[in-house]
Amino acid sequence: MTGAVSSSHRSWAVGPSPVRAPEAVALMREYMTEVADRWFLMHEGRTTTPEEVEGYVAEEAHDDLDPPRGVLLVARQGGEAVGCLGLRWFDRGRGTAELKRMFVRPAARGRGAAPALLAAAEAVAREWGAGRIVLDTRKDLVEAQALYARYGFVPVPRYNTVEDNPYAEVWMGKELSG
Repeated sequence: MTGAVSSSHRSWAVGPSPVRAPEAVALMREYMTEVADRWFLMHEGRTTTPEEVEGYVAEEAHDDLDPPRGVLLVARQGGEAVGCLGLRWFDRGRGTAELKRMFVRPAARGRGAAPALLAAAEAVAREWGAGRIVLDTRKDLVEAQALYARYGFVPVPRYNTVEDNPYAEVWMGKELSG
């Protein structure tokens, strides 16, 4: 999956990236900082410390987003990496893939990067032979929930365990057609 995906106003190049590539590590660090800051502000009235972020980044190796279990897609505009989205097999036997780690840098939001990443992830899932994509998120990440709903994701019952993701509060899925 290396082609360009067009949005309504801009063209986004979306393609795979190794999880340990410098741009992927930077995007994952920004993602972890943003979601951790939101959680800590809501629950403890503070932001995340740099040490905590580094701990989360080290803890989340993201190896499941490297082939053959998954892929990390990176959206670029003008050669600059501005967003990412992971796709991994959740249940290969049942043809179910899972979205992980959707992130678009704040300066690039609202310009079509997220829809381009979702379209690319769906194309990859179809190439893999998946018939369904699932995801989990938190209740406070309302922007993410709204985005997924706009692109056909609907609420589904919990499909993973608390050990898989202790922060998950919302589960969504989408059936893929041909």
